Amino acid sequence: MAVRKIEHVGVMVTDMERSIAFYRDVLGLETLGTLDHGNGTIKLAFLGSPGAGETQLELVQGYTGRLAEEGKVHHIAFTVDDLDAEIARIAKLDVTFIDPDITVLPNGARYRFFYGPDGEWLELFQPA
Repeated sequence: MAVRKIEHVGVMVTDMERSIAFYRDVLGLETLGTLDHGNGTIKLAFLGSPGAGETQLELVQGYTGRLAEEGKVHHIAFTVDDLDAEIARIAKLDVTFIDPDITVLPNGARYRFFYGPDGEWLELFQPA
């Protein structure tokens, strides 16, 4: 298996600027980057501990639908070196994929979501 680390945990938010300020001012996280996803309706921000370079917090604004209180955490992402190889490997393990194909972000990073055993969303993520 080629999972190197937990890449990020995606948290659904309703107001990106308010959430960035909260995580910055209350927890001391710094904004590592932001981007528009897809058609611009979904906004992403990545935050982390200064100098840590490890697991990031991904704030996600713009998804449709409502989540239950316990559903604010949208997904957990795992960094991989070779996304195509990992998808091929886990496809043999009877995993159900959420997306029909790999998604490529504007910065060149690639990912694909799949379900965990209790329906939780998991992501294999290959950095740009």
